[in-house]
Amino acid sequence: MNSKYAIRLIQQSDTQEVLTIYQYYVQNTIISFEYEAPTMEEYLERIKVNTEKYPWLVCLKNNKIIGFAYGSTHRYRTAYQWSPESTIYLVSNFHTKGIGRILYQTLFDLLKLQGYYNVFAGVALPNDKSIGFHKAMKFEEIGLFKNVGYKHGNWRHTHWFQLQLNDYNLAPKNPNMLIEMIHQEEFKNTLIRANELLEKIAF
Repeated sequence: MNSKYAIRLIQQSDTQEVLTIYQYYVQNTIISFEYEAPTMEEYLERIKVNTEKYPWLVCLKNNKIIGFAYGSTHRYRTAYQWSPESTIYLVSNFHTKGIGRILYQTLFDLLKLQGYYNVFAGVALPNDKSIGFHKAMKFEEIGLFKNVGYKHGNWRHTHWFQLQLNDYNLAPKNPNMLIEMIHQEEFKNTLIRANELLEKIAF
């Protein structure tokens, strides 16, 4: 019997499962520049703030969360409002199975529908897998922040990437808030297509 995979928007009840995944990366890797994982209350507040504007997706296997991806504010000045940042985390034994690509692409498709024009991603170095992953997702390499963070005994660079979502318009409308989108058919259909793709790679 095939395992059941699904992608959906995050719910408040998912907070602990998502935080558990994130805690591993904070404590054991340089992928997150945080030194200490947030509390459940702090993390729930982050989810609430982010999901006012941006999708936060979770991927489940047999109703257990195995990964998540979300958009967040890249810069806070008004002129930056069309260019969010993206983040993705998967439980390590689900890497290289195609799940991350579907999860990330679904996030980008939803951001595009909302009216965002770019998405940025920063990768702490060294991380060859993430570099290759972002290139495979058609991100453009745009620069290096040298020695921008100190973690686990060394100064760390971050490698930055940019993905164009929409054709640039000289009179851009403000991006739609998430609550304005979730009941639209195209938004719903994007999630349906993602789950159809997951079914094809289920193992």
